[in-house]
This record gives sequence, structure tokens and C-alpha cells, in this order.
Amino acid sequence: MAGKEKLFENKIKKFLSEHNCYYVKYFANRNTRSGVPDILACVNGHFVAIEVKAEDGKPTELQKWNVDKIRECGGVAMIVYPSDWEHFVSVIGGLLKCK
Repeated sequence: MAGKEKLFENKIKKFLSEHNCYYVKYFANRNTRSGVPDILACVNGHFVAIEVKAEDGKPTELQKWNVDKIRECGGVAMIVYPSDWEHFVSVIGGLLKCK
């Protein structure tokens, strides 16, 4: 993972931790499924998948397919760039307020 992307991922993980959200960093290797989003989280009972990208990053077709499939199944899935930070915070904040 590129340096800028890793820094942004750490910012996301810190935010999730500060809001008492469960998450795991998904590591792809030869023994795991390809295209799974970088961070899998549970936010106030909601399944959330986050594909982290640097501002100049591009998701693969498989990554986009996985995000779409998670959404079809009722989960929250997003590809997040640093310029999307406020939107990301808003989405997670909304989930934290759901009853």
C-alpha cells in the first residue's frame, strides 16, 4: 500500500476506534479472497466495508464489484478518498445515531 494511502487508512481506523466501532484490516494474500475492501467494520450493528484509496488511486473492477455486492446485500460499502473525508464522517455519524 502506498504511503499516502496507508496514512489515510490509519486516519480512518483511528476515527472508527474513537467512536467505539469494531473493525478489522483485511489483508489480501494468496490464501484469501481478492477484491475485499481494506477495512471491514461493525458500526452500531451495521456492516460497513471501506475500500481506502489515495487521491490518485483507482479501484479495480473486482473491488468495485465487491462494493456493489455488499450494497446489494444490505451492507454499507464505500470507496473512500481523502477528499471524501467529510462525507465518510457523515455516513459513520449517521450510522452511530441509528436506533
